[in-house]
Order: sequence, then C-alpha cells, then structure tokens
Amino acid sequence: MVPLIILTVVSLAARAVGAFGLDALNSWSAALAVGLAVMFTVTAISHWVQPRRDGLIAIVPTWVPHPSLVVTVTGALELLGALGLLVPATRVVAAICLAALLVAMFPANVRAAHGVDHPAAPTTPLALRTALQVIFVAAAVFVAVAGMAPRQ
Repeated sequence: MVPLIILTVVSLAARAVGAFGLDALNSWSAALAVGLAVMFTVTAISHWVQPRRDGLIAIVPTWVPHPSLVVTVTGALELLGALGLLVPATRVVAAICLAALLVAMFPANVRAAHGVDHPAAPTTPLALRTALQVIFVAAAVFVAVAGMAPRQ
C-alpha cells in the first residue's frame, strides 16, 4: 500500500503546484509522471536495502535464473524509468517501459502471494496486489498516451 499512497500524495501535490503556477506540472499527466517517478524511486531503493532485498530475491520465480541479478537489474530499470518520467522528451518511452516492467515482474507477486518462506518477502494477498498492479500500469499507460496526444 505504501507505493499507492506515495503515488497518490505526490501526484496530488504536484498537480496542486501546477495549479498554482508551475506550468511543467499544470496537467494530470505531468503530475502523475512525478508521482510515478517518486514511487518507482522508493520501490527501486528496496532492491538494494536489506532485509527487503533478500525478500525480493526470495519471490523471484524459480524458473528465472540468477534471482539476485534480476532484483538488481529490475531496481536499476525502475530508477532509470523514474528519471525518464521526469524528462518530457523521454516520458512516453519511460512510461511504456515501466508498464511493461510491471507486467514482467508480476509473476514474482503471484509467487509472493502463495507464500514464500522468508520473513522479508512481501505478503500482499494476490487480489489486492493485482488491483495495485492494475492501478500502476494504468497510471503509466495514462502518462504514455497523454504524452503521445497532439498538443493543442
């Protein structure tokens, strides 16, 4: 739930700043891009901070080779995507890539929901985790589609 709270609070705060005169944040898509960037930065950090890192490694599906490397790489991709969201020229590509990354990482959430024997592994029930993932993917898709729309 923490990522959803971060996404919501930061997006609303960014939109409020835009409404009060910062043109770069004067749209929902720009504000949502900032919210996603902060959310992905926070979640990426957990890929390197113990004990959460070991919990993330534990939920990587058994059919995925080198789980430690996968956790490191996905954390780096989240950080790169977060940075890309903050740059208007790369925002659309970053949003699309992050949406794809969320889909690619979903099997780890399924494995976690079925129970992994590690105290730092995420324990969010699958229905809730699925709903959260849908929200995060939808937010990224919204940012991408809004960024592709012709300017008026």
